Amino acid sequence: MTPLGSNSLAPLRGFVAALGALLDAGLDEATLLAAARPQLAALLADDAWLPAPQAQANPERYAQHLLYLDPQQRFSVVSFVWGPGQRTPAHDHTVWGLIGMLRGAEDCQEFEWHGGVPVASNRRHRLSAGQIEAVSPTLGDWHLVANAVPDAVSISIHVYGGDIGRLRRHRLDAQGQVLDFISGYSATAAPALSV
Repeated sequence: MTPLGSNSLAPLRGFVAALGALLDAGLDEATLLAAARPQLAALLADDAWLPAPQAQANPERYAQHLLYLDPQQRFSVVSFVWGPGQRTPAHDHTVWGLIGMLRGAEDCQEFEWHGGVPVASNRRHRLSAGQIEAVSPTLGDWHLVANAVPDAVSISIHVYGGDIGRLRRHRLDAQGQVLDFISGYSATAAPALSV
């Protein structure tokens, strides 16, 4: 585990400190997300800080590497590593989140509720390197995400208002049924930062 003070992790360390200060200020969700965007944009400006173990793809499914977990579990920072052709099922988050592209691109299919179930909407978008989007139950929380680069790995940095790998969330199965799930984290590496 790399110590919090490591120079190579200075951008991540700065982001974690800035987000912690914003949370300490007790901002409402909309203000918090707006204030955290430029902080995440600064983290995305150069990808050299991301340790190699947390940039590793899994050949079977997308990888979810924990980079940092706030000691009070107010937020987690995670690298999502997408191999060619990899995607999520349609899913929710149950907490606020910011998603920023570090390398490559993601395609996102948004969902909306109809008749008590989430249904694919006509809203799709691509998130390219440096771009950021927000999710939360108040903004729209259901989507399906896929690597938009057919022959390379894409990496996004996700920040969530809780320990996303341990939160009970929801996904759609192949028959369109809503199921509970807990995503966990990829076990290939320890968190990048510790306190």
